[in-house]
Amino acid sequence: MSASESDLFARLDSLGIKTGTKRHAAMFTVEDAKRLRGHMPGGHCKSLFLKDKKGALWLVVMLEDKPLDMKALQSRLGAARLSFGKPKLMANVLGVEPGSVTPFSVINRSAADVQVVLDSAMLAEATLNYHPLTNQATTAISADDLLAFLGACGHKPKVMLL
Repeated sequence: MSASESDLFARLDSLGIKTGTKRHAAMFTVEDAKRLRGHMPGGHCKSLFLKDKKGALWLVVMLEDKPLDMKALQSRLGAARLSFGKPKLMANVLGVEPGSVTPFSVINRSAADVQVVLDSAMLAEATLNYHPLTNQATTAISADDLLAFLGACGHKPKVMLL
């Protein structure tokens, strides 16, 4: 069973991680986010669920306006050909639907084998913004607290300039 938004907030609280959350209409794209979120300070991010040809799973997280060169990324990761993970696989592994992909999804045990990749430029932001397992809210967290959360969930992310 996948973690709920309240499960996520309880876990963050148990780790002593402070966050702030803003509710809004459902967002499915970066363009939706820019239009619907209103003013929220910090780096706004996108999360991409990828699968390589050999079945390895990746969660790539970066600033929302940054383009991603998939071929260059696959080479740098030593991955087979990368493509976007299908919605059913995303739901089974990350416990979220399209539009709700987030680094917070590693709270789910089913995400244990997902390799997390974080953009180093994103981590330079004082505050980062992600969906809290639903695309109807955005949660602000510090970069250090994000790394602490990922570690507490058993993930040591690859940090690289994307």
